[in-house]
Amino acid sequence: MRNKIDYGIDLGTTNSAIARMENGVPIIKKSDTLKDTMPSCVHFNKRQDILVGDTAYNVMKNDNTRALKTLEKGKTNSFIEFKRTMGTTHKYECPNMNREFSSEELSAEVLKKLKSFIQDENMSSVVITVPAKFLNPQNEATMQAAKLAGFKHIELLQEPVAAATAYGLDAKKKDGFWLVFDFGGGTFDAAILKSDEGILTVKDTDGDNWLGGKNLDEAIVDQIIIPNLQQNFAIDGILDDATQKEVLRNAVKAFAEEAKIQLSFKDSHNILSNLGDLPFEDEDGNEPEIDVLVTQKDMENALSPIFQKAIDITKELLKRNNLKGSDLGALILVGGPTYSPILRRMLKEQITDKVDTSVDPMTVVAKGAALFASTISVSDEVKETIRDKTKLQLDIKYEATTVELDEMINLKVLKEKTTGTFPEKIYADVVRFDGAWSSGKKLIGEKATIVDVLLVEGRSNSFEINVYDEAGNRLECQPHQFSILQGIGGLDGMQVLPYHIGIGKWFHADEKDLFHQVKGLEKSKKVPATGVINGLKTRSAVRPGMINDIIRIPIYQGDYNAEGTNPVLNNEIFEVIINGESLPALLPEGSDVDITIKVDRSQLMKFTAYFPLLNHTEELEIEIKQTEPPTEESLSKEISKAKRTAQKVHAADVATKLNELEEQLENEKGSADGKMKILDGLRKELLKLDGAEKLAEWPKVEQELKDTFYELEDLIEKIKEHNVDENLNINKVEAHVQDYKKNIEHVIKEKNLREAKELVLEIARLDWELRNIVTGNAGDVQWLKHIDSEFNTYHWKDKNKARQLVNQGLQMVTAGKTTAIRPILIQIFGLMPDNEKPETLG
Repeated sequence: MRNKIDYGIDLGTTNSAIARMENGVPIIKKSDTLKDTMPSCVHFNKRQDILVGDTAYNVMKNDNTRALKTLEKGKTNSFIEFKRTMGTTHKYECPNMNREFSSEELSAEVLKKLKSFIQDENMSSVVITVPAKFLNPQNEATMQAAKLAGFKHIELLQEPVAAATAYGLDAKKKDGFWLVFDFGGGTFDAAILKSDEGILTVKDTDGDNWLGGKNLDEAIVDQIIIPNLQQNFAIDGILDDATQKEVLRNAVKAFAEEAKIQLSFKDSHNILSNLGDLPFEDEDGNEPEIDVLVTQKDMENALSPIFQKAIDITKELLKRNNLKGSDLGALILVGGPTYSPILRRMLKEQITDKVDTSVDPMTVVAKGAALFASTISVSDEVKETIRDKTKLQLDIKYEATTVELDEMINLKVLKEKTTGTFPEKIYADVVRFDGAWSSGKKLIGEKATIVDVLLVEGRSNSFEINVYDEAGNRLECQPHQFSILQGIGGLDGMQVLPYHIGIGKWFHADEKDLFHQVKGLEKSKKVPATGVINGLKTRSAVRPGMINDIIRIPIYQGDYNAEGTNPVLNNEIFEVIINGESLPALLPEGSDVDITIKVDRSQLMKFTAYFPLLNHTEELEIEIKQTEPPTEESLSKEISKAKRTAQKVHAADVATKLNELEEQLENEKGSADGKMKILDGLRKELLKLDGAEKLAEWPKVEQELKDTFYELEDLIEKIKEHNVDENLNINKVEAHVQDYKKNIEHVIKEKNLREAKELVLEIARLDWELRNIVTGNAGDVQWLKHIDSEFNTYHWKDKNKARQLVNQGLQMVTAGKTTAIRPILIQIFGLMPDNEKPETLG
């Protein structure tokens, strides 16, 4: 029985791998074709057999070739790159099985195949890696795929973090900043980590879920192979037909993949097709063939723009963390495409010359996942299912990672978990994997015995526990081994949030909902983590037992610059809905709500809402909803709308990007993952437009802020000059003014539009209060009379109640009781819609 998980899987878009800890070393378990990795490809044949890996991939290539005979896109029974639609509602139709498959179901088949490579034991616990930029629905889908594959205990780990774990154990230089550059088959991730005396921390991550080796293959097809065919054969009609063009592109993609691999190690490669490889006739009746010599220069022209996108993301990541390439101790390459000499040269020229090639880019993620898995205890639930109670059951507690050369373990006997009889005296001898150290026999029992173990530096140390009776007879025990990772620390904090967690919150100054970050759930925060927002206000009353009286709290994931943006430009993961059926009593409008969100290591969430007025708590688990891929029509409409906005705010760069997205939509409108990619790109451009609109609005708001502040200063001077400050604590007022002055300087420096608007409101409210006090509440009287004269123009929530309150206030004015008007006004404002309430008394 394993005490730790010990298994790591790199579940990739195009290729996957599995590794296991053996005697303290992460070992890649070979595929059935004796390779370190296998294609993440699934095929269902006519006999309804399930083929996975190389066999499935070869069938898919043959199917793509056969499709050229008719140049018709038939329904396929082979599937690859389905990772790109994880967490969505998209289904893949399979004629041979007479059903549809989700991405999770197809991924489960890949996981089952990887699991089959383990012949000597059943595995039910695993660490699975995911891209750093995966959203919660994608992470949840990965968990679901693992459960479908029969795993009982699943932990998720970001791919670049896994790579850094494997690198960190062998790194010659332990301290400093590391950059993981993970260019995989379908995704790109970059991560900055800091190593301090072997203790690793994740500083920040970034990436692109739609950038990877697939894009490189498509570039080779479109810029090298297709132009060569077009030059030598009459295929213009085929290229003008979207379906026929897609069939041709799919068929020649295998040639592109081969060229990409070959030119990672050679100066040139001849792409040459054999007879029958392209089984169709061109418009002149000739069977086309490919015969083109591709040089490094040709590849650079095709691939460098794609690599540049990844490098630009990396540059921005470094910039926002106040780092330069020269500050890096190492740049770690991950993923097959990083073998490219073109990419390596670009990285050395633009980032740093400290490009480290000491780890295998294809297997480092799986190995790192296994190393990380060796630090995570198998869950108690799983332990109980695999426990052999005929063996002496032991409990071992220890630090799984350390930078020290000796560690302390606690060892005790679990007699309640053991059946049968065992001797009264039991001895344990802890022996290191190399046999060069042992603890000697120590008496152990139901109380913990401390054993100090000596570690070998810079590796995972495996120990065997040999148990004996008083006569020296060997006793079988479980678990009988454990391992401690020496030379690296901080792995328990390596799982971090890839995005800010936030909610949609109403901001009065902006008169709209904006993304508001949950304190404690910031991007790159270690998980598990807890976030809290106190003092949220209900927008309307909620009556007990009324199902239609509801409180909505939408929860989003947003990137590093999400605060204050339009919530819909971020990724909604759940909408909390609490209705009157859940509440024990009336909750008036404007009541306080305190929310708490807890995130576990795999980013699953629990939500709590506390209502102080009712002393009532609502708890629920957040069920991550799947994303519905957008339609072509909705994307086209949103792109057109965005183009008009870009023209209005003179955002030329954004307009150019939007035109590119429009072209992509024309080419990829039939592809679910293509439309998801376009939606992701559109959101990024809309966020830029959001910023551009704020920038355009800034000069006006800045001037309003200054004018409001200067008017307040003038008012205070007049109050002091005319000695009408006896009802004021003028020192306290002037302290407020000084605080405002400092805040204004900061806001103007940062050009923070939302904070500027809020400051305008705050200053205006203080201005109003001062005028009201020194004029004997004349401001309150003025407001009451204004409401009375315009009473029928308001959209009252309760018109009769509002009329009674206004009349009551007017009676107070007549009686000269002006100090009693404010409480009445507050009640009156509570009966107004938010957009009709006066800002100065909000």
